[in-house]
Amino acid sequence: MKELQAIKGNVIFTKNFGKYEIIKNGYVVLLNNVIKGVYEVLPEELNNASVIDYGDKLIIPGFVDIHLHGPQFPNLGLGLDKELMPWLESYTFPEEEKYWDITYAKEVYTSLVRELWKNGTTRSCIFATVHLDSTKLLMDILNHSGLGAYVGKVNMDRNCPEFLREDTEKSIEDTENFIIEYGNKYELVKPIITPRFVPTCTTKLLRTLGDLAEKYKAPVQSHLSENKDEIEFVKLLHPEFENYASVYEDAGLLGKQPTIMAHCVLLEDEEIEMLKKNQVFVAHSPNSNSNLASGIAPIRKLINKGIPIGLASDISGGHSLSMCNIIVDSAQASKIKWLESGKKEAPLNTAELFYLATKGSGSFFGKVGSFEEGYEFDALVIDDSSLNSFKKLSIEERLQKFIYTGNPKNIIKRYVAGKVIEEPYR
Repeated sequence: MKELQAIKGNVIFTKNFGKYEIIKNGYVVLLNNVIKGVYEVLPEELNNASVIDYGDKLIIPGFVDIHLHGPQFPNLGLGLDKELMPWLESYTFPEEEKYWDITYAKEVYTSLVRELWKNGTTRSCIFATVHLDSTKLLMDILNHSGLGAYVGKVNMDRNCPEFLREDTEKSIEDTENFIIEYGNKYELVKPIITPRFVPTCTTKLLRTLGDLAEKYKAPVQSHLSENKDEIEFVKLLHPEFENYASVYEDAGLLGKQPTIMAHCVLLEDEEIEMLKKNQVFVAHSPNSNSNLASGIAPIRKLINKGIPIGLASDISGGHSLSMCNIIVDSAQASKIKWLESGKKEAPLNTAELFYLATKGSGSFFGKVGSFEEGYEFDALVIDDSSLNSFKKLSIEERLQKFIYTGNPKNIIKRYVAGKVIEEPYR
């Protein structure tokens, strides 16, 4: 039986990059949890839809965090006076070692998922650790919460502490078993191939992961050109390749399947062309890029090249899970980049960044992140009545004020794939 439902309120989303679609007191109509259309007035043939009326509140797409490290949640705000490589050694690897302990992993991951829900992140792409059992546990916790996600069992077989270094064959075996067991287990939570990055993965491991991605049509996530020392290390490890991205391409991990590369701060022109050719998603993490002294990614340049971009918290290199904070920090970083470029690379405005945090990131999941026909209904209902402005604001201004000055208490409802998601693990 087909169920017709209408969600009523002040609807605002970005169908196209940088352009708001605004329907004051409008309706988002769902047919079996998929969007049928957005209307100013319900058409006569849809009058039989049940209506949930949110009055003067804002209805926006749910936020999508396209890159974060789940086990690093306890490290939020720690060690950020270091650059990438020392930070990994001092903080990240010692924390990730703990996830052999399922009890500890459950405590952290349930808190992480609750925090994602709290901040209005309806879908995310998550690095777990090398530990198979706790990675599977994270999948189970996410599925129980109702949030959508891709989760990766991290692969590392060199240049990392002994307590995290995997045997190459065991890493491959665990990854394949993980994909087989969880590939179709859940509707909204799926596995993703996750070599940490080139420095910690041998050529054999990378190429075999590329084979697995092709065999199972599994998506891929990793890191690329984040930090100068990292890039120099890759050159030392792989003098046979022209650049960092070429190592991934050789392994079949650069766009043969849907692919996310995080950071991409210091790309060479040839690498940019490779990302464009393969339609690789770039996960932009301004918090992390600043905290770890990596630099400012050339996001406007990448957008102009036609490379898909999503926004990301990258905890705990980043210090916040709030996608509103990421939008604000992305705007500020882009203004610095504009000045650095001699005012050639225009700064990113709020509408453009809102697109990147919703439809831009969401498109990695398919039809997610917009209120267009055929899209899954991931949405937030925003009560911004507490954000006093002392003057009447447009719907666009109200959204901007929420992004810059609001907090999770302003989010009163969260929908994922058409279903209301209540606070998990209260």
